[in-house]
Amino acid sequence: MTLRKFAGLGALLSLVMPAVALAEESAAATAAPALNSGDTAWMLTATALVLFMTIPGLALFYGGMVRSKNVLSVMMQCFAITGLISVLWVIFGYSLAFDTTGMEQGVTNFNSFVGGLSKAFLAGVTPESLTAAFPEAVFVVFQMTFAIITPALIVGAFAERMKFSAMLVFMAIWFTLVYAPIAHMVWSGNGGLMWDWGVLDFAGGTVVHINAGIAGLVACIVLGKRKGFPTTPMAPHNLGYTLMGAAMLWIGWFGFNAGSAAAANGTAGMAMLVTQVATAAAALGWMFAEWITHGKPSALGIASGVVAGLVAITPAAGTAGPMGGLVIGLVSGVVCFFCATSLKRKLGYDDSLDAFGVHGVGGIVGAILTGVFAAPALGGFGTVTDIAAQVWIQAKGVGFTVIYTGIVTYVILKVLDVVMGLRVNEEEESVGLDLAQHNERGYNL
Repeated sequence: MTLRKFAGLGALLSLVMPAVALAEESAAATAAPALNSGDTAWMLTATALVLFMTIPGLALFYGGMVRSKNVLSVMMQCFAITGLISVLWVIFGYSLAFDTTGMEQGVTNFNSFVGGLSKAFLAGVTPESLTAAFPEAVFVVFQMTFAIITPALIVGAFAERMKFSAMLVFMAIWFTLVYAPIAHMVWSGNGGLMWDWGVLDFAGGTVVHINAGIAGLVACIVLGKRKGFPTTPMAPHNLGYTLMGAAMLWIGWFGFNAGSAAAANGTAGMAMLVTQVATAAAALGWMFAEWITHGKPSALGIASGVVAGLVAITPAAGTAGPMGGLVIGLVSGVVCFFCATSLKRKLGYDDSLDAFGVHGVGGIVGAILTGVFAAPALGGFGTVTDIAAQVWIQAKGVGFTVIYTGIVTYVILKVLDVVMGLRVNEEEESVGLDLAQHNERGYNL
């Protein structure tokens, strides 16, 4: 009897144990993701690299290109924007961009365009809350650095002529009405307008560069040309600063693109590779285009080509292969060269430091070509099977961003011009913004 009992118990256990194991596996699969220290370490590093792009990278890049009497004003604007947007981001920006309340895939409603305020003042963000497999707090700061550099890029379009006070108010309103909604529409997930369209923007070609480039173009047109432009020589005062800034942007951009994988994985590795390849190709593309056109290659040209390549590969960094990156970089370098030189001269707008010519045009080139080189048939790692259809989706996303950003930016600037005035007076412009706006000089000899 005892042996029979043990035999029956054994048979029962043999039936029950697989079911228990299966239940445990199912529970583990549906459990919340656990923190991954490797992913966390990489995202902390990537976040620091992206902040490094603005201060000191962009500050030096832009600072070297203006005249010596305005070097501090441009650097000051980059630093002030970093502080301003950091504060606004934690108060309401993060919530407007990433709050998914009321969103549903395939349903277009108010929350398809902008998030709510349930995460205002970072409500619910704790040391334990996660995004993917790393702390949500890290994601908050990572995305904050994107929000910082986008308005800072606009500075290059109206450099040397905008009042500091007007700049601060403009950036605060523009961030609220333009940056946060565009980021939400592209990146917030199911239910976001351009997310549901299927727009591919891995690291900010649309959200950051087209957005900033179009805003810059509108701003430089509304403010008007600098005094003496284009007849008075306005050569960059320190191209050493510009080259150092470009180098810092190149290095920091690995955090920008590879960090957008949100993990230390193969996608991050490929994003790093294609970023390097595209940037190198764009630098050479701009250099040779300038060499052929003007007879000599310039340091400013190769630095600009570097940034053009970084911009163009940004939306494609998670889906393009190395050869796709090579083509995107080469095309962007050549196209941005002609837009920043021939097109600007022909149309006559004063985009001081080529914010539109490099970021706007480079972002558009990259966004469209993302639809081409995300296809596995062309060496990409996306899921694109119909290239023409994806290119149309990309073009639709570009068109929407250009129209939305252009109109809202124009309205903001026109209202501010009436309320407080946008531009310094002629005397202040002649003296330079360093002394007129900040009572300091970049160089005291």
